[in-house]
Amino acid sequence: MLEIIGIGALNMDKLYLVERIAKPGEEVRVDEVSEQPGGSAANTIAGLAILGVKTGFIGRVGNDADGARLRMELEKNGVNTQGIEIAPGKTGIATVFVERSGERTMYVYPGANDELRITPENRSYAKSARWLHLSSFVGEDPFEMQKNILRGAEPKISFAPGMLYAQKGIDALQEIIAQAEIVFLNRDEIKMLTGLSYRDGAERLNEIGAAVVVVTLGKDGCYIHTYDTKTTVPGYAANVVDTTGAGDAFCAGFLCGCLNGKPLDECGRTGNRVAARCVEAVGARTGFSRATIAMS
Repeated sequence: MLEIIGIGALNMDKLYLVERIAKPGEEVRVDEVSEQPGGSAANTIAGLAILGVKTGFIGRVGNDADGARLRMELEKNGVNTQGIEIAPGKTGIATVFVERSGERTMYVYPGANDELRITPENRSYAKSARWLHLSSFVGEDPFEMQKNILRGAEPKISFAPGMLYAQKGIDALQEIIAQAEIVFLNRDEIKMLTGLSYRDGAERLNEIGAAVVVVTLGKDGCYIHTYDTKTTVPGYAANVVDTTGAGDAFCAGFLCGCLNGKPLDECGRTGNRVAARCVEAVGARTGFSRATIAMS
């Protein structure tokens, strides 16, 4: 039996390291170019597989070289890919500009992701795991697919809305939040979603139904809010190179702890440690090998 299945976008990340993000009308030199597999839920699921968890994925890629590479990389990490559809057309692309400070900006072309729909096969596959981990899509149809697949679902739900879904507002996400065992957001996302500070916003999400709300705070670690506990877990020092995928890496570490029955504060420490190693390398998944060594 699979421990956790991810449902989210599958993108090829095109990473450009620049001195700074250009303003309108400016030209800025690109110092380095890199192509790496991405997609928020896919990053988390790949990280969990590297950390020793039995994982799978539901998503959609095009019948092109990027789609083949995304599937191959997940399989190489140990992810079961039977839930990934291969369709005519182009695979999703995320174009990412990373400043020397490690901060980044992202433009997403959804490609084949936009056509992901509920099917008897992926519904049955989703029910084969203990947990489902959801992250965002650009399009509305795959968002509706996620809500549909959760109706009557047996697995526990982990939800990382990200900026794209946080922009939809709390009413649009309420159905998923109400079913979620864990909701992951960063400080900016929870304010955008709820209009409240991260502490008050976490309490609001608990009131809607999320059992555990985890807010990542960058170098300051994370904040964990449940119905009856509030905990801040300090972060780890890191030599920041690229923050792409830091939140996804945190989710992998935190969920790894949960799946192994660890207390929430220990899950937070594991998430912080994995995220700290992630930001020390270019790309969302490169740092997972460092994290694995650090945890051994």
